[in-house]
Amino acid sequence: MKKNRKNCDLKSCVLCTHCLSDWLPAIDSNRNNFRLKKGEVLFREGQEVAGMYFIHTGLVKVHKKWGSEKELILRIAHDGDIVGHRGLGSDAIYPVSATALEHTDVCFINLDFFRSTVKVNPDFLYWLMMFFAAELKESEKRMHNLAHLSVKGRVANALLSFQKKFGTTDENIIRLYLSKQDLAAYAGATYETVFRIMNEMTEEQAISVEGRNIRILDAAKLLGHARSL
Repeated sequence: MKKNRKNCDLKSCVLCTHCLSDWLPAIDSNRNNFRLKKGEVLFREGQEVAGMYFIHTGLVKVHKKWGSEKELILRIAHDGDIVGHRGLGSDAIYPVSATALEHTDVCFINLDFFRSTVKVNPDFLYWLMMFFAAELKESEKRMHNLAHLSVKGRVANALLSFQKKFGTTDENIIRLYLSKQDLAAYAGATYETVFRIMNEMTEEQAISVEGRNIRILDAAKLLGHARSL
């Protein structure tokens, strides 16, 4: 990671918008801004928690070891999101890794200052509680899908989730450009299986694929696959 000049206006990210105005000078004094290249790691699974990262711009995949050589992508964070929070708790060890999917600017807050911020700012504490509740719900849904959906259903569900979270262009191209390896890691499948399923979805005219551009042609067909157990 390379230190970057401060690019946060102290008004945009969830930390700044949910903290008391009197606390903003403390945030300004304690934050560190970094720029990551594509493929750079913020933290690795098993490392001691150093602090929290707030994404200013960019994309970060949160992933976990799955078997000896595979990984499972649990979440893809983007502008305004927080990463590192899964390491909060008594042991203070990151149970996941986080890696930049593109050039990404982050604001880092060390763990001691983050804890002080939570104690002093009730609005931020409430936001954090609601965020944890929503993420727990989403994690439970992901685990259910991994256990009960076919791979085709999981891929369809992933594409619909990406469409909802990241939006689409005027040409219905999802505004998230993942490699098929990362899509496979998100769906909990092998690259070869996902490649075959994407071809099947293309043949049935549910999607079209050009490189990393995935266009939704028929959301109803994808929803049908996502709902079939």
